[in-house]
Amino acid sequence: MADDLDAVARFLFEAGTLKQARRTGWWMAGVRDPESVAEHAWRTSLIASIIAQLEGADPARAALMAVWHDSQETRTGDVNHLGKKYAPSADPEAVTVDQTAGMPGVLASAVRAWVGEYESKESPEAVCARDADKLECLLQGIEYMAQGYENAQRWVENSRGRLVTETGRRLADELLNQGSLDWLRAALGEKP
Repeated sequence: MADDLDAVARFLFEAGTLKQARRTGWWMAGVRDPESVAEHAWRTSLIASIIAQLEGADPARAALMAVWHDSQETRTGDVNHLGKKYAPSADPEAVTVDQTAGMPGVLASAVRAWVGEYESKESPEAVCARDADKLECLLQGIEYMAQGYENAQRWVENSRGRLVTETGRRLADELLNQGSLDWLRAALGEKP
């Protein structure tokens, strides 16, 4: 068993590169130092668990898929939508097969299944995780707009239009009706 953990250890170092990998689409909105892929994946996972719980799906499975949804970007980079027009995007499932090669079979097959389920878009949990990906982009766009990046409005609108779940759409509307510091005011007991 210890011999096959070398591939797992290598992957853990590889996964750490996502902490430095920037989400490139935000550069088109003028954001100089956009969030990392890892930061995006963390909040996407949190949102996925929330949407799934409220939609009656399994929140742990939805969050788990969200954790892994961009893990392939350690090898492909974050290719924004415009870039995908010119360069064919890599198959996330094929990249995952390469990333998990040499790992213990029980782990490799599980990771491949999680990514496959997310990509298939068929299970309620996958739908919730995919909505979480869009909702996180919308939320990040709102935060960038609060920082003065007006061009982020395009990402907010596009993300809102791609939401599928009732919870995702309702939550988007609520986010759009709040300011990015309303949480702080509420926590401090301040009146709106």
